[in-house]
Amino acid sequence: MSLSLSELHQFEDQGFVVARGLLDYERDLRPVQAEYEALLDCLAEQWYAEGKLSSTFSDLPFGERLVAVIRESGQAYYQYFDISLPQTGIEGDTPMHLGEGVFHLLRNPRLLDVAEQIVGPEVYSNPVQHVRIKPPERLVPAHMNNALVLRTDWHQDTGVILPEADESNILTVWLPVTRATVENGCLAVIPGSHRGELRTHCPAGNGRNQVAIPAELIEAEQMPVPMEPGDVLFMNRQTVHCSLPNVSDEIRWSFDLRYNPVGQATGRPWFPGFIARSRSHPETALTDARAWGDRWRETRASLAARANPAFNRWDAAHPACA
Repeated sequence: MSLSLSELHQFEDQGFVVARGLLDYERDLRPVQAEYEALLDCLAEQWYAEGKLSSTFSDLPFGERLVAVIRESGQAYYQYFDISLPQTGIEGDTPMHLGEGVFHLLRNPRLLDVAEQIVGPEVYSNPVQHVRIKPPERLVPAHMNNALVLRTDWHQDTGVILPEADESNILTVWLPVTRATVENGCLAVIPGSHRGELRTHCPAGNGRNQVAIPAELIEAEQMPVPMEPGDVLFMNRQTVHCSLPNVSDEIRWSFDLRYNPVGQATGRPWFPGFIARSRSHPETALTDARAWGDRWRETRASLAARANPAFNRWDAAHPACA
C-alpha cells in the first residue's frame, strides 16, 4: 500500500496527508500495545513493592490502569515508555523502551513504502522519535510538565532539531494507537505552512521542556486532524502543527517517527538512527532489534559520561523571544 497520486499532490500542496487505514490494528499495532501492557505491569509491580502504590491495579484496562498508577505514585512514567533519550539530564540508567515490537513498527513495510515515495529508495530511520501516552490533562501532576504528557505547542519539526539538518528531506510519520479526537488531543496543522520559512521558536516557559512558535506568528487557519488506529499522518518537516489538550476522560496514545534519505543529517547527531531500507544495498538495512537497542544503550552511556550537548538552536535571548 502506498499513497495515491492525489494524496501525493495533497502532501506537496498542503504539507501533510492522512493515509486512512494504512496499518492493520491486529497485525501492526496490537503487538506494540501488548508490549506496553507488559511494561506497565512490570512498573506497577515494582512501584507496589517499593511502597509507592497501594495496589498494582491489575484488574483495570491499560488506559485506566496507567491513570491510576500515575495519580497515586506520581512517578514520571513517560520516560520509561519513550523510545528515545531526553535532551537533558541523561544518566547511565535513564529509562527508555527498546522493545522488539517498537523496532518492527519502525521497520513496518507499509510505513517504509510511503517513506520511499517521499524520501527515495534509501530510507534512514531518523532518531527523533517518541511515544506519547497522554492522560487527561486535569489528572497530570504539576511536576510532569512535559510535552510527552501534556499538549505540544505550535512548532515546525525543523525548529526542534539542529541547523545541520535544514536541507535534509525529513518526513514526519505520526500514528495513533488509540483514537485521536479533538477532545483527547489530536494533532492540528496549518495547511500550506510548509511553503514558508523556518519560524522563530522560543522556550515555552512555565517550566515546559519545549520550544514553540510565538502566538503572533501563527495563522488563524488551524485544522484539527482526528484519526483512528491504523490511520497514518505524513507531514513535511516545515509544516506548522501542534497537539490539542486532552480534555477527555481517556488517554491519547501516539507515536511520532521520522525518516530521511540515507546519508543526510538527522538533526540529532548524538542519537543513533539506522538504515531501515536500501534498494541499492539491502544487506545494510538493520533487521536486529537487539542491535538497535544496543546502539541506544551505548549512546546513553556515552552521553551520561559528559555534559549533555545542546539539542536546540533557540534560546530565550533571541530578540523575538524577549
